[in-house]
Amino acid sequence: MRKFTDAVEAGDHSAVETLLAENVRFTSPVAFKPYDGKAITSAILRGVLRVFENFHYTKTIESVDGRDHALVFEAMVDGKKINGCDFLHLDENGLIDDFVVMVRPLSAAMALSEAMGAQFPQITAEAAQYRAV
Repeated sequence: MRKFTDAVEAGDHSAVETLLAENVRFTSPVAFKPYDGKAITSAILRGVLRVFENFHYTKTIESVDGRDHALVFEAMVDGKKINGCDFLHLDENGLIDDFVVMVRPLSAAMALSEAMGAQFPQITAEAAQYRAV
């Protein structure tokens, strides 16, 4: 997970993208249904990197088999401190095939929802461009 956490904290989206499986499922803390596929997940993560400020991981918890990870993080969004956790599962090739995010407090989650909503036209365009390549 060190490659992933280093890439996210550095804002290196290309490195993050190489760690995603084609069939990755992303479950957002502010959307009702999950998003399926590398194109949309990658675009959402780029949007998140644009929205979060001072993002950093504070703790990593790993399952015995090394395929499940809980990555606790802190960041700022629209002037509000947000705490969260990325729950990642790795497939048999070591790529992220399940990515669930949970955040708190509610006021920061609402700020995140609003900020990501504003990003969604760009996210949709980036996902469509990725699929076209």
